[in-house]
Amino acid sequence: MEKVENVSAVKIDASNVHYRQLNARLRELVAANTQKIEIRNVFGQRYIGTGLNVAVEIEIFGTPGNDMGVFMDAVRLIVHGNAQDGCGNTMNGGEIIIHGRAGDTVGLSARGGSIFVRDSVGYRAGIHMKEYGDQKPTLVIGGTAQDFLGEYMAGGVLVLLGINLEGDTHKARFIGTGMHGGVIYLRGEVEGHQLGKEVGTSELNENDQQTLTKLVTEFANHFGYNAEDLLRQKFTKLYPKYLRPYGQLYTY
Repeated sequence: MEKVENVSAVKIDASNVHYRQLNARLRELVAANTQKIEIRNVFGQRYIGTGLNVAVEIEIFGTPGNDMGVFMDAVRLIVHGNAQDGCGNTMNGGEIIIHGRAGDTVGLSARGGSIFVRDSVGYRAGIHMKEYGDQKPTLVIGGTAQDFLGEYMAGGVLVLLGINLEGDTHKARFIGTGMHGGVIYLRGEVEGHQLGKEVGTSELNENDQQTLTKLVTEFANHFGYNAEDLLRQKFTKLYPKYLRPYGQLYTY
C-alpha cells in the first residue's frame, strides 16, 4: 500500500474517549473521504480500524487495545508504540505497522494484507492465517515470539527475524503445531524439538529468497534497518509436511 503524502491529517485526541465513540468518529471521517487521520493519547481503546475498507492512513500514538484492525481492508495503520492482543484479527487487506511490540494472536485468521512488528510478539502469532488465490497475508516480526508461532497455519507467509537474539536460539516451543499451509522463514537458530510434529525444514530456493528479500526490505524501510545485514544470516524454511494433519481424527 502506498503511503499517503502531502495530506494534512485530521487529528483526534483520544484522552478519556470510549472506544465506541472513537471508532464512530473514525467511521464518520472515512465516510467524508478523509485520507489521513492522527490519533493521540490512545490508552487501550479496542477495535481501532475495525471493518474499514477504504484507502486511509491512520497514525496511532499510544497503546491501542485488543483487536485493532479487525476485518479491515485497504487501510494503513501505523502504531507509534506497542499493540495489544489480536491485532489484524481476520484482516482482509491493508497494512499494519507497529513501532514496538505486539501481544498474543497477532494476525489471527488473517486472510490478506501485511503486518510488520518491529520488536517481539506474544503467543500464537499467525494462528490460522490462510490464503485464497492471490490473496495471501504476510506477517513479519523483527524480534522473537512465544510458543505456538504459526499454529494451525493454513496459508500466507510468516517471517521471524530474531534481531534481538544476538546469537542465542529462539525460545518458542511448538512452532507450527497443526500447520497445514503457508510457509515460515526463521532467522536464527531453533532446535528440532521446538517444532510441531507437522513441520518440516529445508533450505531456501530461489522463489523463497525473492519472497524473503521483498518482505525484509519492506520491514527494513519501515523501521530503519539495513536489509542486506538482515538477509546475510542464514534463514530456515519451515513448511507443513501434511495437508490434513488431523484428518485421521475424523475418519471412522
